[in-house]
Amino acid sequence: MVVPAPRLRPADAAAHLARRDRVLAQLVARHGPPLLGRRVPASARFAAVAESIVYQQLNGRAAATIHDRVLQGLGGTMSADAILATPIDVLRGCGLSAAKTAALVDLATKVRAGAVTFDRIGRLPDDEVVAQLVQVKGIGVWTAEMFLLFTLGRLDVWPVGDYGVRTGFARAWGLAEVPTPKELVARGDPFRPYRSVVAWYCWRALDAG
Repeated sequence: MVVPAPRLRPADAAAHLARRDRVLAQLVARHGPPLLGRRVPASARFAAVAESIVYQQLNGRAAATIHDRVLQGLGGTMSADAILATPIDVLRGCGLSAAKTAALVDLATKVRAGAVTFDRIGRLPDDEVVAQLVQVKGIGVWTAEMFLLFTLGRLDVWPVGDYGVRTGFARAWGLAEVPTPKELVARGDPFRPYRSVVAWYCWRALDAG
C-alpha cells in the first residue's frame, strides 16, 4: 500500500531535492518553486473531476467554452445531483460528445451510489484513490494521477504514463532516449517521497525546449 507523502510545502520539497541532485538544482534555479497549488476542499472535488472530463482531448479555449456551457446548462452548479437531473440532450447540446456525457453521468451515478466518495477520498492512500476514480467511464490512471497531484495536493505522484514527464526527464537529465514507463519508475525512486515536484520540473524542462 502506498501512503501519502508527509505534508510539506512544495517549495521546501524542491529545495530539499535540489540539495541532493545537480539537475534539479539547475531546474529550481531556472524555473523557481513548483506551482503545485493547495489541496482543493472536498466540496469542490466533484467539480474538479467533472472539469477534467470536459477538458480531455481539447485545447484550453474550446474546452473552457464547452465547460461554461455545461455549467450554464446545469443551472450554475456542477454537482452529481445537477447532472442527474439534467436531460442528456441538454448536456449534449452544450457541446459534449456522447462519450463525455456518458462519463459525467457515470461519475454522478457513482458518487450518488457511494462508489466514489469525494468527502472521504482525501484520507485514502494514493492507490485507493486511483482505484475509486478509474471505476468511472472516461477516467483512466492518468486523470486519476492528475487528481492526486493537483486536486489532493499529493507530493509523491509519479505519472510515468505521461509522455511529457518522460520526455522532460530525458531532456533534463541528458538521456539519449525517452525512458519507458517501466524505466521511469526506477529512475524516480531516488526522489521519493517528493516525485510530484520532479514531475512538475519535467514538464517545465519540456516547455523550455
